[in-house]
Amino acid sequence: MSKAKLKKFLLTMQKDEIIEVILELYSARKGAKEYLDFYVEPNEKEKLQEYKHIIQQEFYPSGRREPKFRFSVCRKAISDFKKLKPSVEALAELMVFYMEKACKITHDYGDLWEQYYDAVEGNFEKTLKFIKVNNLWDKFDSRLLKCVDWASGSGWGFSDSIAGLYDEVKES
Repeated sequence: MSKAKLKKFLLTMQKDEIIEVILELYSARKGAKEYLDFYVEPNEKEKLQEYKHIIQQEFYPSGRREPKFRFSVCRKAISDFKKLKPSVEALAELMVFYMEKACKITHDYGDLWEQYYDAVEGNFEKTLKFIKVNNLWDKFDSRLLKCVDWASGSGWGFSDSIAGLYDEVKES
């Protein structure tokens, strides 16, 4: 169904019926509940911390557990946060935080595997472009440079790729 068709249908409903549908949706879908909770009582800082924690646990889990490095979990955290329609700055903060953890762990653990580096490079490029397009470079530049620094000394050409991406996007 298209949004236009849904809108047309909703316009035929009474206010009480629409409220009932929204309440049912709220109860039926976790994503809808989270969206509506944030819509009614937006607490961007709290939500940002919640999603940062998800990413943190993939790279530096609490306790004595080993990192899982699940990029799918991190991408989903960013995607879910984005669906809440936070400020551009808050979304950039989460994206940079993700890259900080991904690059710092290469520094802490030493050489990882090629697919790991490929995934980080792709996400780093997306992060850089998002920051550039949204004119946030000055705010995040020092943290991005720290990612470049953490990547230095890593294998599979990772260091050169991260530094090259940084220079390429900054100069564009």
